[in-house]
Amino acid sequence: MFQRVGPKAFRKDLKNIQHLDAYLDHPHQSFKSIHIAGTNGKGSTSYFIATALHEMGYKVGLYTSPHYKDYRERIKVDGELISKTYVKRFVNQLISDDVLDGDFKPSFFEITVGMAFSYFRDMNVDFAVIETGLGGRLDSTNIITPELSVITNIGFDHTLFLGDTLPLIAAEKAGIIKPAVPVVIGRRQKETHPIFLKKVENSRTQLHYAQESEFCLNVKGLKKFFPEYQLENLQTAYVSLQMLLSQAPLSKLSAAWTKGLHQWEYMGRYMKVSSSPLIIYDSAHNIDGITTLFQELRKEKYNQLHIILAMVGDKDQSKVLELLPKEAKYYFSQAIIPRAMDKEKLADLAITKGLDGKTYTTIRRALSAARKSADASDLILVAGSIFTVAEVV
Repeated sequence: MFQRVGPKAFRKDLKNIQHLDAYLDHPHQSFKSIHIAGTNGKGSTSYFIATALHEMGYKVGLYTSPHYKDYRERIKVDGELISKTYVKRFVNQLISDDVLDGDFKPSFFEITVGMAFSYFRDMNVDFAVIETGLGGRLDSTNIITPELSVITNIGFDHTLFLGDTLPLIAAEKAGIIKPAVPVVIGRRQKETHPIFLKKVENSRTQLHYAQESEFCLNVKGLKKFFPEYQLENLQTAYVSLQMLLSQAPLSKLSAAWTKGLHQWEYMGRYMKVSSSPLIIYDSAHNIDGITTLFQELRKEKYNQLHIILAMVGDKDQSKVLELLPKEAKYYFSQAIIPRAMDKEKLADLAITKGLDGKTYTTIRRALSAARKSADASDLILVAGSIFTVAEVV
């Protein structure tokens, strides 16, 4: 699985998932779907769309990746995790039918996509909100023909696979755009607009930029749940729902946001888990994500900043480290996954960027050390990757 193992698990075509989909009798054809890609914000946007649809009375499936604590977080219906029984039965059937050892050996991610689509069919959902795992064009989820395609924004991440320029990355994300399927893009960017425009013209469909659309949502009540940077994702979700449910009254749509969000276990993004000292978990891990995170942190009141940092080792992390504050106190560690950057290597690289601190064998021990060192008026941040946060939530 790419998330844990890294580049060697990446698949360069859709043959395996198409074969698995045929074996499962094409479950994705039995429900309506919304397909979501983007560098940052796609998980949040997926949650916002799914919870709003649920509050409006629809039965809703949600597929996201990766997970934090429980594999079953990836597959939900109306906020409830897929059952352990279903997971076991699905995998045992694949084993029984020699699917895992045949000519087309599905990957972890492909199996999970097939399981999600089968579960949504069996649960008879009205809509399924499907988040891509990596990119778009070659992502295993890209066998669907959705009611709506959504792309949040384009930034630098996974450049080894998606390209090292914004237009190249945009071209991969634009792979989820299908003929005659409307497209909502969260943010207009001059480098990527020509790519999207050409793609929608070739696909004979319509392009809508969420940031240029009227935003009628009353966000006052949402600010206690989410940092301000989530307003862009909320607007993208709102415009997407307007496109999807063109006949729904705006008053009904506006009332559908906050009630179900905690039920759906929104995790990993600006999670405040303590107030004295203030402790925040955030999964930011690329340039755009880290930049946005620290813009939000500047609004917090604290004396000393303590940062528990662990990152993956198959990316060039130099530019991300350059964005981190030199005055912070650092606690370097590594997640318990094959992709993790060795803590000593991370500490050595950080020193070249003016960041100094100690290393710890586990992220939990690093957090414990920060708790002991911090005063009640300090701020402790756990960041660097989804896997970093996953070990402490």
